[in-house]
Amino acid sequence: MPTHSLFWRTGVLALGLVLPVAAGAQTPPAPAPAAAPAPAPSPDTVVAKVNGAPITAGDLAVAADDPALSLPGVGDAQKQGLLVDYMVDLKLGAQAAEKAKVGENPDFTRKLAYFRDKLLLDEYLEREAKKAVTPAAERALYDETVKAMKPEEEVHARHILVDNEADAKKIAARIKGGEDFSKVAAEVSKDPGSKAEGGDLGWFTKERMVAPFADAAFKLDAGKISDPVKTQFGWHVIRVEEKRTKPVPSFEEMKEQVEAYLTRKTQQDIIAKLREQGKIEKTAAAPKADEPTKP
Repeated sequence: MPTHSLFWRTGVLALGLVLPVAAGAQTPPAPAPAAAPAPAPSPDTVVAKVNGAPITAGDLAVAADDPALSLPGVGDAQKQGLLVDYMVDLKLGAQAAEKAKVGENPDFTRKLAYFRDKLLLDEYLEREAKKAVTPAAERALYDETVKAMKPEEEVHARHILVDNEADAKKIAARIKGGEDFSKVAAEVSKDPGSKAEGGDLGWFTKERMVAPFADAAFKLDAGKISDPVKTQFGWHVIRVEEKRTKPVPSFEEMKEQVEAYLTRKTQQDIIAKLREQGKIEKTAAAPKADEPTKP
């Protein structure tokens, strides 16, 4: 069903529920208690059959994990219905391919062996990573990382960007004469990224800015205005709002990164160990990774 049709039906239903209440000016009844969510079906629950072949809830769960079948913005119930339709088409196509003896093709056999190996490896790495990525391991990596971090100074600054030194000097004089920096920036700055924010650049460390700008900004005390500063982008007038030592991110802020790093490292270590323990023999026919590609 098209999305707009679904919205139309929902709107009509809502209208039908609201109008009688307004017409009668009655107090609406108390809402019924929310129903308990239905229990998830067993993976073996049959949701459809195609020429007698079952499609189960477990099959739908596998399909739902396929990145190619991602359906952002689609509700769970609608997504399940779409997955059933997809699985029906998949089963019909597979059955037709079986009749056509596609599976007996040597190329298909090689592809099947390849994807079986790949799925096995992916499942194995995922399982082993789950064992290794424990809360204790995450916390230990976070503590180790934080301990190795060197304190960094940060500056919160605003700037006004113009094309030439003469304009920059006039602007600096206006600001030092008492005009509001944010208003002047919104009026004359050529930087589209910060103009609407009154020239606000937020917090930044020294290496994030080009050298002449960073040098000038980090030499200024809070509340001070710079003389015109030239960079490859033009001429800047800078005002430093605040200075601080960059705060250390909390464990909660870094948790996703820590988990992703530990997962990758665990999986890389597993592959390295398997290579070390395995007996690997390459024949003379095996191409070398450092060989230049022939035109």
